[in-house]
Amino acid sequence: MDLAEYLPFYPKLSPQQQTQLLNSVEPMEATAGTVVHNGNLDCLGLLVIRSGQLRVYTLSSEGREVTLYRLFDHDICLFSASCVMPDIQFEVIIEAEKDTKLWVIPSCLFKALMEQSAPVSNYVNQLMSSRFSDVMWLMEQIMWKSFDKRLAGFLLEECGLEGTKRLKMTHERIANHLGTAREVVTRMLRYFQSEGMVRLSRGEITITDEKGLRKLAE
Repeated sequence: MDLAEYLPFYPKLSPQQQTQLLNSVEPMEATAGTVVHNGNLDCLGLLVIRSGQLRVYTLSSEGREVTLYRLFDHDICLFSASCVMPDIQFEVIIEAEKDTKLWVIPSCLFKALMEQSAPVSNYVNQLMSSRFSDVMWLMEQIMWKSFDKRLAGFLLEECGLEGTKRLKMTHERIANHLGTAREVVTRMLRYFQSEGMVRLSRGEITITDEKGLRKLAE
């Protein structure tokens, strides 16, 4: 178990803390579609993503979803251990978008390391700042960017993540990512299709004019 490869602060822990961490960390696997963490209903612990992909999202009071950010190989998820960080006052849900392998550092140990180790505390602060920047960027996109630009950017991002121009994704799923209604996504995708930028089929979107989408997304 090479935690040093995944945890930047690991080499700066004392030998005793390293041993305690190695003895306490637990492996976990989540299949695509599984909810790994459900808001304040659980306090799973610090998640270290070995491989796979997680989606971190929040729900409006009406039940509408919006993706805050995603996590990939070697990323660390703090919000699954939010119960040990009293300054975090909002709930998030964490879902596996792909089959994912993780390590879980128990919340009690994570809290103790933050209190005992300056490198751990500093790393957590840096990571929190980075995630806050991600969320602020998203809020700016929602507030100031038109939906056609956001949708174009999302489709291009998905192409990059999946390594293909044929996206197997429903309109409902896209709506959940972007915090809007399925009907809004469908209307815009049909407009994109009329402009020759995409081709729509059941459960699939094919990018036919990447250059046009990139120009729209600017």
